[in-house]
Amino acid sequence: MSAISLRGYTVLRAGRASFLLHRRSALAAGGLLLALAATVVASLCLGESAVPPAEVLKVVLGQPSPHELVVGEFRLPRVVVGLLVGTALGLAGALIQTVARNPLASPDVVGVSWGATSVVVGLMAYGVVDSTGQVPYAAVAGGLVAGLLVYALAWRRGLHAQRFVLIGIGISVALSSLTSVFLTKGDGFQAQAAKVWMTGSLNGSGYDQAGWLAWVLLAAVPVALWAARAQRSISFDDATAVGLGLRLDRIRLGMALLGIVLASCAAGAAGPVDFVALMAPQIALRLTRSAQIPLLCSALTGALVVVLADLLARRLLAPTELPVGVVTGLVGAPYLMWLLIRSRTPFRRGGS
Repeated sequence: MSAISLRGYTVLRAGRASFLLHRRSALAAGGLLLALAATVVASLCLGESAVPPAEVLKVVLGQPSPHELVVGEFRLPRVVVGLLVGTALGLAGALIQTVARNPLASPDVVGVSWGATSVVVGLMAYGVVDSTGQVPYAAVAGGLVAGLLVYALAWRRGLHAQRFVLIGIGISVALSSLTSVFLTKGDGFQAQAAKVWMTGSLNGSGYDQAGWLAWVLLAAVPVALWAARAQRSISFDDATAVGLGLRLDRIRLGMALLGIVLASCAAGAAGPVDFVALMAPQIALRLTRSAQIPLLCSALTGALVVVLADLLARRLLAPTELPVGVVTGLVGAPYLMWLLIRSRTPFRRGGS
């Protein structure tokens, strides 16, 4: 393997294959991995009973430990689900923002999360869904339908980024109102359970949720690699892309569909965890200072945000545990206002 250095980039060559590596992105990814590992260990250590880091590592590595029940059975499944949900949300947000060319776009804003919420709340409030095992399927179906509806309505001889965001906001408002109707008209007990789900929580999460979400992320890896390469094409304006022979409509459809699927699956596993998909890509973009939103760093940032928020949710008001969505909402709402005030252009850095 050989390497050629360019300004800010390194070209890696292995035989006939070559890869363009953004050096600052690689450093940022390494730093995020270290921060994520430290946060995971801290989350496994801290609780009603503190566990030494050495014992946590023993449990994670499968070695005998007296803390195997607390760490391995109670805390580790929850952390794993948080990692997977955050990864899916961070990647989904990066893809949606790339397609929309707008830092304010995310699955929360363009209707995906509210689609999942309205379907789950409606089915729970009227007793159609009465099992926690059925909730993920309902959430995934609702998110997919809402996301594809927004995409179809925004299509007019091609996808227009501004129309995509505006229609998504309109669909979100409509679905929010529909959700309120379900909560007020449905069965009171079932509606209360639906309200708990709406906050977005990792309480009671286990390997049942982690298993299928891990398979979804694994299946998404090839498409994500394609999307990372296609980002350079989608950053061109439509006239330039047509002149270069690029099929922007197919690229945008593929990236949007992957983002919608990932966001819907994340909602199915933990409920609507707000603002993670909005914050993670922009934090990653500022860390890497790259021309396009870095997908890997966005995924790592999303995982870090969710695991850290869940740790704060468990320990801030201990022994009372808050839903993780409450913490991300408290942080994300001011961040959204700051982003609205600071943003002067539809998208930073050349519309990527």
